[in-house]
Amino acid sequence: MPGKKAPRPEYPRPDFARSDWMNLNGTWDLDFDPDRKGVKQKWFRQHKFRKKITVPFPPESKLSGIGDTDFHRVVWYRRTFTLPKKWDKKRVLLHFGAVDYRATVWVNGSEVGTHQGGYTSFAFDLTGQLGKKNTIVLRAEDHTQGKDQPRGKQCPEPESRGCLYTRVTGIWQTVWLEAAGMNYMKSLTTVPDLSDEKVTFTIVVEHPPIEGSVKAEVRDSSRTVGSAEAPVRKGKATINVAIPGPKAWQPGRPHLYDVKLTLFDDGKSVDTVKSYFGMRTVRVENGRIYLNGRPIFLRQVLDQGYYPDGIYTAPTDAALKKDIQLAMDMGFNGARLHQKVFEPRFLYHADRMGYLCWGEMGDWGLDLTRQQARKNFRKEWIEVVERDRNHPCLITWTPFNERSGPFHTDRTQQQFVVDIVRLTKSLDPTRPVCDNSGYDHTLTDICDVHDYSMPRELEERWSDFDNGGEPSTRKQPVFVKGYGYADQPVVLSEIGGIWLDLKSKFGEGGWGYGERPKSEKEFLARYKATLHACLSKRRLSGFCYTQLYDVEQEVNGLTTYTRRAKVSKDKIKRITATKAEMER
Repeated sequence: MPGKKAPRPEYPRPDFARSDWMNLNGTWDLDFDPDRKGVKQKWFRQHKFRKKITVPFPPESKLSGIGDTDFHRVVWYRRTFTLPKKWDKKRVLLHFGAVDYRATVWVNGSEVGTHQGGYTSFAFDLTGQLGKKNTIVLRAEDHTQGKDQPRGKQCPEPESRGCLYTRVTGIWQTVWLEAAGMNYMKSLTTVPDLSDEKVTFTIVVEHPPIEGSVKAEVRDSSRTVGSAEAPVRKGKATINVAIPGPKAWQPGRPHLYDVKLTLFDDGKSVDTVKSYFGMRTVRVENGRIYLNGRPIFLRQVLDQGYYPDGIYTAPTDAALKKDIQLAMDMGFNGARLHQKVFEPRFLYHADRMGYLCWGEMGDWGLDLTRQQARKNFRKEWIEVVERDRNHPCLITWTPFNERSGPFHTDRTQQQFVVDIVRLTKSLDPTRPVCDNSGYDHTLTDICDVHDYSMPRELEERWSDFDNGGEPSTRKQPVFVKGYGYADQPVVLSEIGGIWLDLKSKFGEGGWGYGERPKSEKEFLARYKATLHACLSKRRLSGFCYTQLYDVEQEVNGLTTYTRRAKVSKDKIKRITATKAEMER
């Protein structure tokens, strides 16, 4: 029951959906708290808020109606809501898609919970806290200049510079309420098994009934293909459903199955959730990445998840889908989702469109020599993996990016990265993990390299590798001491970055890699030579071109920041989609 005029009105998490829900996007009260006096003065009970903001857009964005890009250590939000009468005998859950960074929530003057982590979702059970008319107050604390908080590409200085961009604070994804049963399903883990022709569902149940069970019904379009039921034991139910003759999920044919999960209390239905899944496997072996048992060559593009009017927040659901289609129209089969945890709606569209993604944490800003930074990262990364591991589009986890310099000799930091790789594989053994994207690898399933060399140097270096040499970079060591190349798949996960800024408003303030091409013809020639250096190498497993679109002063995108193509998409596609050596 989303509001008609609310921005971003679509259901925010389609892989775990309930039918009874209420979108809380739209106009909220807002106030900044630079002196951090709001808690002492009890703003959560009574305060004259001075501004209005459009949620879910962050206050730094134009779409929020605020557009204030200054530093905001503490910001407060408030709005009221009235529940539907039919929710009276149900549990009411309050969900936040993401709040940057540390959130405290009050409902009707009473604190209902806190959450730390700017990229992950959280929820609170409001049952027993609600009346006829209700008020939510949220306090968000955000310290972009600190060393213990992951910030990704958000700039810690007043003005954007280099590859660091405008900051975001507070709410930046959808806020919603939903009605669940008094006993309800809290989470779902889905593990498809192509070879055994089955899928396994693990459901965590909150307030589990004494005689509880969960039934899973799997449908392929309008046809039921399998169902099974299992008891709830110690708050958990594990269900195996046979899928005879499964149709594999893959690029070009991203087949999805629907599943309906029903929680029963002594035979009576008390909660229902709908989800979906794809039957597909990913593994690495003998220097290759295998999708559904067949080697695949990655033709990916770097996507930073930024928007000129919403910053971290896409203006519409259609804009998320458009970015995927834009990349596919230029011949790419996937993306590195770079230094940001993308919202579930993006992954949903990637699932439906057959788009291969690497999921990456926005780890920049963390000083891993600090124990608190390591603790904060670990907690949030667990939430990232647990939220997104059901998406078939995600084929690789990347917890860290370009940890270098002191990291190269610091055993404490290196061991932490190794521990996170092992943790990730324990949470999700179905995907490979790329430990530290770019260089200075430790324990890793994929050896990826960032190489912005000009085409001739790129060609020479990777011809040496193709002829039996070791992977290398221009400046950074590929592995730290004690670790080495062991026939992992090699992916050039950042290449190109060619400056294509023929008519940019940034002028001399904009930048890209290498010399600035003087014409479209010169750009296309360099683009072709750069990709040929990857596509012609039989030992490479893929590339990722930097980047899909410009972001603020970084003008090396294939399109402008507003997603206007700089060069014919067909011309780009003819180069990008050229068959790689391993595909011939």
